Parts: sequence; C-alpha cells; structure tokens
Amino acid sequence: MISNERTWPSRQPYRQPYHQPYAPQPPRPFVQEDTLKAGEIQVERKFFTATLKENPRGRFLRITEDVGGRHNTIIIPSTGLAEFQKLLAEMVKASEEIPSKSPPVAPAA
Repeated sequence: MISNERTWPSRQPYRQPYHQPYAPQPPRPFVQEDTLKAGEIQVERKFFTATLKENPRGRFLRITEDVGGRHNTIIIPSTGLAEFQKLLAEMVKASEEIPSKSPPVAPAA
C-alpha cells in the first residue's frame, strides 16, 4: 500500500459520532400560555382555529388547521401580525382579480 492510500471501514455512510437521528428528545419544559382571544372557521373539509395567546416571551397568533384529525400549526409573533394581515389582504385581492383557470365547484347541498 502506498503511504497516502487510505482504506475506509465499510460501505456505510459517514456519520458524525454525536448524530443520533432516532434518539428520544427530552420533553420541553411547560410554559404558561394565556389565551386572549380565539376564533374558528370551517372551509370545505378543513377546520381552522386562530388563537391569540401570550406567554413570558410575548404575544403570538397560533393558527391550527385540522383535517381529519391531522393538525398543522403556524405561529406568528405579534410583531409580525400587521405585515401578515397586509399580505393576506393582498392575496384576497389577487384571488378576486385574477381569473380562475378552472370553473368553481358548486357547494354540496
């Protein structure tokens, strides 16, 4: 063997020693959250809940989507709510102005 040649242990991919993809995560500490206001809407099969909350780190809006028991959540800090509202208003306006490529589906009776 030439001095600069190296042999690799096996064909397994290199993993850093601290990497443990399936290691159990420690539980997060409980943080007291106060609910200031909550609202719910249903759009087709989706159920949305918007909750304005406050904890020691500040206020935030939590938007949760529930579809058939599966939950997805986004959290927007209160410092970004005005910007989020502006963006949402722009999307509503664009949705009304841009013609749809497919005919709208009639709601079931």
